Amino acid sequence: MDFGIALATPADSWKTVKRAEELGFSHAWFYDTQMLSGDCFVAMGAAAVNTSRIRLGTGVLIPSNRIAAVTANAFATLNQLAPGRIDYGIGTGFTGRRAMGFGAMKMADMEEYIRVSMALLNEETVEAEFEGKRSRIRFLNPEAGCINTKDPVTLNISAYGPRGRRLTAELGARWITFTGDVPTANAHLADMQQSWADAGRAADDLYATNFALGCVLEEGEPADSERAIVQAGPRATVQLHRAVDEAVQGLPNTGKLPDWLQDICNRYVQAAANFEPEEKDRYLVNHRGHLMFVRPEERPFVTADLIRHTSWTGTEKELLEQIGQLRDAGYRQFTVQLIPGAEDALEDWARIKAAFA
Repeated sequence: MDFGIALATPADSWKTVKRAEELGFSHAWFYDTQMLSGDCFVAMGAAAVNTSRIRLGTGVLIPSNRIAAVTANAFATLNQLAPGRIDYGIGTGFTGRRAMGFGAMKMADMEEYIRVSMALLNEETVEAEFEGKRSRIRFLNPEAGCINTKDPVTLNISAYGPRGRRLTAELGARWITFTGDVPTANAHLADMQQSWADAGRAADDLYATNFALGCVLEEGEPADSERAIVQAGPRATVQLHRAVDEAVQGLPNTGKLPDWLQDICNRYVQAAANFEPEEKDRYLVNHRGHLMFVRPEERPFVTADLIRHTSWTGTEKELLEQIGQLRDAGYRQFTVQLIPGAEDALEDWARIKAAFA
């Protein structure tokens, strides 16, 4: 089983990626969240020239952030720095778009974006739309040595719904999901495996990656210790942010909490109206710190129960058993996000990784 790290993309994230490579991690993923963190391609470039083995990927790129030709050029440029080590991760957009007040983009638009960008990376001439006009485009001089279109760039699609899973299967892409517990993760995988089979693809060809946040607890350490709050708390608050988005903007909430945690959710939604009440655009408040830190006003809502339900937080023994269940179900990669300022948690996760070597 492969083990990766995900980063909220600090500018100097190459330092953490270099250490992850030294510890034997196979992948490093960089978030594309322009209102919250650093630029993913700048950070990946720095990581490319400071590493030699670890794969580098967008985890995940949001198509509306840049035109397809620019994205293809960025991947081809990275591929020149780190030949054959580049992963093109893409999704319809959650954090990066909601932080600007928008919901996810249309699946059809993402499919078109993938078609154009991958065709360019394959040195094809492709018709694309720009400023309302369709035009044939291609890389005009890939042989000049500025970019690399010879080594493959691997497509990975973040897909939660049936249309996204079907697209993943049709394209034969690698698949990404983001979960907090074994039953949810394995239910997602079962749905993806069915879509994969329906497309006539061999079961063993599906490469499935589970993204996670969590904390490796010491024996007797509570799940709401200060260390766990820092490392896993940001995943717990994401579920609360989703509830506010639904209540205030009517955006879909695909990560609803179970009934036994609904009281925390309801109280948070009510309290959130008083977080910086002078700000009329609530998304500017709601997503501050998203997947990066727990804000002081959020701390009372981040309980041990909420952390355990939404993240991979437990002792080494517990986590080994849980991740083992993912592996046995068919996951090929487990990726844990590291929190800015708490990158030393990498050493804890390296012990988990070593058990699956």
